[in-house]
Amino acid sequence: MSNSAPTPYVGRFAPSPSGPLHFGSLVTALGSYLQAKSQHGQWRLRIEDLDPLREVAGAADDILTTLDKLGLHWDGAVVYQSQRLEVYQAVLEQWARSGLTYYCHCSRKQIATRGPYYDGHCRHLNLPATHSATRLIVKQPIYHFQDRLQGTIAIPAGLAEEDFIVRRRDGFYAYNLAVVIDDAAAGITEVVRGADLLQPTARQIALYQQLDAPVPQWLHLPLVCNDGKKLSKHLNAPAIPADCPSQLLWRALTFLGQQPPNSMFKAPPHELLAWARLHWCLDKVPHSTNITL
Repeated sequence: MSNSAPTPYVGRFAPSPSGPLHFGSLVTALGSYLQAKSQHGQWRLRIEDLDPLREVAGAADDILTTLDKLGLHWDGAVVYQSQRLEVYQAVLEQWARSGLTYYCHCSRKQIATRGPYYDGHCRHLNLPATHSATRLIVKQPIYHFQDRLQGTIAIPAGLAEEDFIVRRRDGFYAYNLAVVIDDAAAGITEVVRGADLLQPTARQIALYQQLDAPVPQWLHLPLVCNDGKKLSKHLNAPAIPADCPSQLLWRALTFLGQQPPNSMFKAPPHELLAWARLHWCLDKVPHSTNITL
């Protein structure tokens, strides 16, 4: 019988600086924070600024300021993906030397004419790097995985077996690649995020296996919707007003099924968060992947 101590919990929140935090972002931040702190774990913060074309000037600093005003204080230094490009490139070069990647010229339109999923068309063509995406040869497809809130998630075979992009045609590193490398480096033990990222999880598990890194647990929270559409920055979801942090936290806790007392609606953020850390109950979080305000 092993007497080794359990692995300390390490969670994270990883917003992109494509706009200010909206209420859906707050729900994810708060859920990931409470899942970590209720287990006396660490809560890390990463800014996913891989694509400068999508960034909004000043958004990263605005996100940090808003989290601070809400009392959602992170552990350790903030990690910026834009400062880790050499790490991602080193992994791709190692895989290329091992024959695990190849260049692909196919457009989305060309792929769609051949079927719903990419069919490995360029795998043996030895195409040049110019104007090419880089694809990873998937040797261990992930057909299903277990989510702590959503249960067993099945992945269509064609999607699971698809060689997917790890560096885009425009030269930017793919989200799946960067997020897995960064989470593995940080020792993340559980990924808590929105249910819109359920499907990419299978590819990320495949990347963990390729890196021979421990696979974290997964917890996908329900999405905040308005008029049937997910609140998102690219749909201009309104920024959360940082001048009423307690009311925002109270609403987010209510959305997550935690039933904070009405008497705490205007309590200082640190008091409300102290109550939330003590009473956080994952079983109360709605299992639906989408909830309309």
